[in-house]
Amino acid sequence: MYVILVYDVGEKRVGKMLKLCRKYLNWIQNSVFEGEISEVKLLELKLSAQNIMDEETDSLIVFKTRQEKWLEKEIVGKERQNLDNFL
Repeated sequence: MYVILVYDVGEKRVGKMLKLCRKYLNWIQNSVFEGEISEVKLLELKLSAQNIMDEETDSLIVFKTRQEKWLEKEIVGKERQNLDNFL
């Protein structure tokens, strides 16, 4: 599945959350990630994120779609990271 993940965590936890999310997805903007991920890996990511988060103040939002082709994406300005893979 293809996901867009967005988080909002306290300053003290931002570094840990960034490091965690970069293990699973592509970092496209501050606190925003996207990419292909399996259900199992997504569950693993969410459980690890919960260990970092303060559930009273922090949030993690995951938008899911079956494939990236069903998502229309428009970039205005400079893209942080080009996700094209050339072999």
